[in-house]
Order: sequence, then C-alpha cells, then structure tokens
Amino acid sequence: MFLKLDHAPDAQIRELYQQYASPSDVEDTIRSAIHDQLENAPLRLINTSAGHLYNREAQINTFMESIEYKEILSSSMTHLPLQTEPIEEAVAKYFNWVMLSHKWESKEPLMHDIHDKVVYDLDPGGTVVKLQTFCKVTRDAGHRRAWSDTCCTDQNNNVELQRSVNSMFVWYRNSALTIVYLSDVPPSSKSGALADSTWNTRGWTIQEFLAPNVVLFYQVDWNPYLNDSSPDHKESVAIMQELKDATCIDAQALVAFRPGMRGARQKLQWASTRVTTLQEDIAYSLFGIFGIHLPVIYGEMKQNALGRLLQEIVAQSGDITALDWVGKSSEFNSCLPADITAYKAPPCTPPALSEYQIQASISSLRNAAVVELALTLYTRLDNLNAPRFANRRLQLPCIAFPITEVRRRHREDQETCFTYYVKAHGLQDLLITTEARLVQFSPARPTQQTFLLVRPWNRHDLGLPDFADDMTVKIWSMPWSLAENIRCETHWDILLQNMGQLTPSLTRER
Repeated sequence: MFLKLDHAPDAQIRELYQQYASPSDVEDTIRSAIHDQLENAPLRLINTSAGHLYNREAQINTFMESIEYKEILSSSMTHLPLQTEPIEEAVAKYFNWVMLSHKWESKEPLMHDIHDKVVYDLDPGGTVVKLQTFCKVTRDAGHRRAWSDTCCTDQNNNVELQRSVNSMFVWYRNSALTIVYLSDVPPSSKSGALADSTWNTRGWTIQEFLAPNVVLFYQVDWNPYLNDSSPDHKESVAIMQELKDATCIDAQALVAFRPGMRGARQKLQWASTRVTTLQEDIAYSLFGIFGIHLPVIYGEMKQNALGRLLQEIVAQSGDITALDWVGKSSEFNSCLPADITAYKAPPCTPPALSEYQIQASISSLRNAAVVELALTLYTRLDNLNAPRFANRRLQLPCIAFPITEVRRRHREDQETCFTYYVKAHGLQDLLITTEARLVQFSPARPTQQTFLLVRPWNRHDLGLPDFADDMTVKIWSMPWSLAENIRCETHWDILLQNMGQLTPSLTRER
C-alpha cells in the first residue's frame, strides 16, 4: 500500500507518505535490534507462559507473531526520522530473560527431559518442582523467558558446552534478573543462613552473584530471604553485609563487579575455598571473572585447567601476583600451584615505610647523581617486557641478588622445616624457612657454587599499569637481568635459587 502511495499522482498523498517510515526500514531496524539483543543471550530459553524450551529461531518467530511486534511496527512508522532507540528498548524488554543460580541436586532435569514438553505438565517430583517453581516465579515477576543450566544447555554437545562456559558470565551480566535458590535455607531463617548455605561454597556460584546487576535470594519455600521483598537484594545492606563477611569479597565488587585482570591475586583468593563437582570446573568457572576465553577440555584434569588459566592471566596482564601462593607446585609448571586452595593465604604485601625512612629517601634524592640514577633505573624498569609462557615455560624479568652467607638456625622442635640466616648483596639480612636443606657458607667458609635470591619483577612496584591495560605493550624479545649491585631496602617476595643443585627459577617448565 505504501509503495502505491509513493507513486500516487496526487502531490498531497505523496507528501503524506513521506511523513511515514517505510515498513521495510522499520523491519530492518527491528531485525537489527533483535540480533544485538540475542547476540549476548543464552542459546535456549524456557518460555514461562507456554512452558516450552525455545531456541533462538523459535523465540524470533514467536515475537514476529506477537502483539508487541505489531505495536512496535505501527508506532515506529509514524515517526520520521526513524527513531531506533524506542525500537531497541521495546525489543530488549520483550527478549529479556531471568537466570537461575542454584546448587545442583541429584537427578536434575536435563534438556532431553523437557524437550518438546510443557515444563508445567511434568511430574512434579524431585528437582522438577524447583524448575517449575522457578519458571512460575519468573512469569509472575513479568518476565517471559527463564534459563536454568541443567536443562537449557545440551550437556552432550561439546561445541555448545564450550560456548556456554565461555559465555556464562555475559549471560548473567545481561540478564534482567538472577534468582538465587537456597535449597538448604529453611523458611523464616534469620541472618546467617545465607552464609552457611552450601550454595555459598560452590565454584560456579561466585560468578552467578557477581555478574548480575539485579539479584534476588529465595529460601527453600520460594519466599524471599529475610522476607526482603525489595526488587533487588544487591541494594539490601543486611544481605550484602552477610555475603561480604562470608566470602571476604568487598562490598563494591559485590554490588558492581567489573571483570578483568585487575586484582588477580585477590580474585583467586575469593575462589580458593570453593569446590566443584568436575575438577576442571574450578578453573573454567573463573573464565568470566577474569574476562578470559579459553578452550574447555573436560578430562584434562585440574592442574592442567588451572595452569592454563593462570598462565593466561600472567601473560595478558603482566601481573605476577598469581605466583604468590603457598602449597604444592603444579605438574603443569612448578611456578604455579597444583590447587586453587594455595591462594587461601592473604597475598604478601610490603610493610609500610616509617616516617624516618620516607624522609631519608626524599633527602637522598636531593643529590643530582642519585636522581639521575633513580630516573635511569625507573626508565629501565618501565621498559621491561611482560612475563610470558611458551610451551609451559615461564620467562620472567627478575632482579638477582648474590648470596654471601647462609647459616642454619638450630632449633630442636623443627624436623621437617629448616630456618636459615641469609645475607645477600643489596638486601637486608633475611630469615628463610624451607623444607630444603641448603648448603651453608660464608666469606670465611666460601663455596664454589653460586647462590642467588631472585626477585621476579612486578610492574605494580612502580605503580605501572597492567600490560592488559597498556596500549604500548611490546613483544618479548629476550630474557633480562638487572645489574646485581643495585641496592634495595624494600621488602621482597623471595624465590631462593641454588644454581648448582635446585631447579632454576628464572625459567621454569613442567
């Protein structure tokens, strides 16, 4: 009809036509908005009205036949120039979805259990009730689509599983709402029940409450936790304080978490107390937290999965705090831990300088020669390349301090660990405790072997940005070592290297 009006002989009719957007332009804009909305949406969603599991094609077809589509089409045609923002908002509202976060129970309904069936017609036994109630709560909250990891992903399709694992954080982040179901929190529970819930110990749930913008916690009877009927529990001071105390995650991150490499060591500590059913998931569940996309290889075992994650963190960011751990070393690379629990200990932080030390440092910089030396050193450190892994070998810029004396402190109560007094050029005297038996020597009793204290260089010591945030990243060219006579009075994270007997620390491999 509009095409005929465009060629109508009457000028007034043609003028009237030009006041309307053409249907094809509006349809193209709608299709573009749908594509943008579904690009970061789960592959399948449950229609909470019909109870059917729909793929993307079925979702689009349902929309095209809906009243909402006709309303968008007609209202958009009456405005010139064509307004894209109202269309995008209407499409986003129609296609929004709600995510479920929960602890898996035995015999959860899988995709084949609900395929081509109505969820509400299934036998309401076991965990099916949880799925049915989740869909009803979602529907009653005004949302048409719901997602549960048990049945909306084909667990037997490796390609789909890979995509889902790498997209999970984005799906939760873009959801209209995430419902957290606490199956072990009884009705009318008091504050503290959330902290004690098994849900709070699982590996996958850490991203499931950090990623979403809006979260609601429900206890076992599907009533809001603490009877808090507010639309977003991230705005509840009491609930967020309880979660903060239970997880040691700071309040800012709980409410407005930003994925990425920054604060890598702290994020690893958050995950250090969590467990997963499949051992590789302890690493895979953190991909979204760090904004990393890696292959998902179930069967590779935990050390390999964790090793790939950690080497990617170090390689992308240049942040070596992931090497700050206590525990058993990994077979993947001995610079990395075998288990996430190695990050339970708080990160090593240098002690604050005293007022006297600060004044002494400032006074020393009044000497022009010292200033020039300091600027030269700063420039040299600033130009260092990022650490990198190649074939599981870690190449790491380090500062080496020659050891001049090692003397064991004798204590009868120590059988498995030994404490040594250590002196090194450029460092204050140290006490080092280790399970290894070190060769003792001094200037009076020299040794032919060479011993070094090796300090991996960390860009954060100079307040430099992560390489992941720095647009001037350089390609690694060759290993580097600093002149060994540089003096430093700062507290160092120490790696002890015996060049004659121990495995070298500058380059470590599996």
